[in-house]
Amino acid sequence: MRATVPHQDYFSDRDPIRGIILVVDDNPTNLQVLSSFLDNSSFEVWAARSGEKALQRLENDLLPDLILLDVMMPGMNGFETCQHLKSEPRFRDIPIVFMTALTETADKVKGFQVGAVDYITKPFQHEEVLVRIEHQLKLKHLTTSLIAKNAELQNTQTQLIQAEKISSLGQIAAGIAHEVNNPINFIAGNLSFVEKYVQEVVNLLKLYQKYLPNPPGEIQAAMQQSDINYILKDLSSIMQSMQVGTDRVTEIVSSLNKFSRHREVGKKLTNLHEGIESTLLILGHRLKANANRPAIQIIKEYGDLPLVKCYPGEINQVFMNLISNAIDAIEEVQKNQAYHELAQNPGVIKLKTEVIGAKIICIIADNGIGIGEEVKTKIFDAFYTTKPIGKGTGLGLSIAYQIVVVNHRGNISCHSTPDIGLNFVIELPIE
Repeated sequence: MRATVPHQDYFSDRDPIRGIILVVDDNPTNLQVLSSFLDNSSFEVWAARSGEKALQRLENDLLPDLILLDVMMPGMNGFETCQHLKSEPRFRDIPIVFMTALTETADKVKGFQVGAVDYITKPFQHEEVLVRIEHQLKLKHLTTSLIAKNAELQNTQTQLIQAEKISSLGQIAAGIAHEVNNPINFIAGNLSFVEKYVQEVVNLLKLYQKYLPNPPGEIQAAMQQSDINYILKDLSSIMQSMQVGTDRVTEIVSSLNKFSRHREVGKKLTNLHEGIESTLLILGHRLKANANRPAIQIIKEYGDLPLVKCYPGEINQVFMNLISNAIDAIEEVQKNQAYHELAQNPGVIKLKTEVIGAKIICIIADNGIGIGEEVKTKIFDAFYTTKPIGKGTGLGLSIAYQIVVVNHRGNISCHSTPDIGLNFVIELPIE
């Protein structure tokens, strides 16, 4: 999560100006008195003689730290001005203190309901005005600091979770690879001998058939019952299938080792395409057709990439998170469609890589459910998720952001159209 840094350090010794105060009052005498007093108290003072003028004054990039707002004004009164300010996200955090001669409790309650934080009663007591302003500015400063500290704490927590998640996933992948590696090597190593021995037995049986074409009746009956000719013919196919299977398991073990990169410390020169392929292999079961949908198609447009100096295990984690999210998005948009409709418009994940300048660009696009603008602004925030409870932690994209932007000084962005799809663009510096 990215925190908003306060633009003013209110009571810093480095800055003699303690804050900007916007005074809104239709009475020129009140404006003159308050402006002079606040200016002598080391505040920068802005003045406006109506609610409309105040809103025009706030069109600048720089905003005041507090607004003193008169209640009884012609045209747009103080209550209406306050409501308008609080309805605008850009202004809603500016504390508003009403200035009024009204003493009815209902008027004060209405002021607090529309968003005021305090009241100053006319005629003014300068000491009271100063204390109330300082109190509200201190509250604002403390609130802003608390928000920043909370964002920093969440960011630290995300980093710890990310490190633990990557470490755990790497250990699991490495552990599975290690446990599978030994038995599959044993099988693969002995499969050639088994094939050789079986072939020798087959050749021996053929010699028996050649020189003893008329065996005893008991042997002939056993041969007919076992269909020995079919067995001899099918043995070759079985051995070939076993060889393909062991090769496949060996490939998966190799991919797990490449994905985890658990033995490597620090940044390494890495082939990103290997990381993508390893991720696709691990997620292969989710890409296959099932009872609810056809297979998800993978379209690859790989460019000629140089080796990239990066943390390979972390980058593979990014690929895993983004491709998994793409699969989830496709399944979400397809869940209520008939199978024959999906066959005409299957799920597609497009993987594109290219070099632009001194950067490598990786695009992971899907034709899933997509997201709206409001979601897009929060998509990389920690613990934010649009998935049902129990299905998503809200950390996958936050971790991806941390890995790409913070750990690798790159950039990650998303571009989406609801019900059309979503593109994630990863930018990594080559050096």
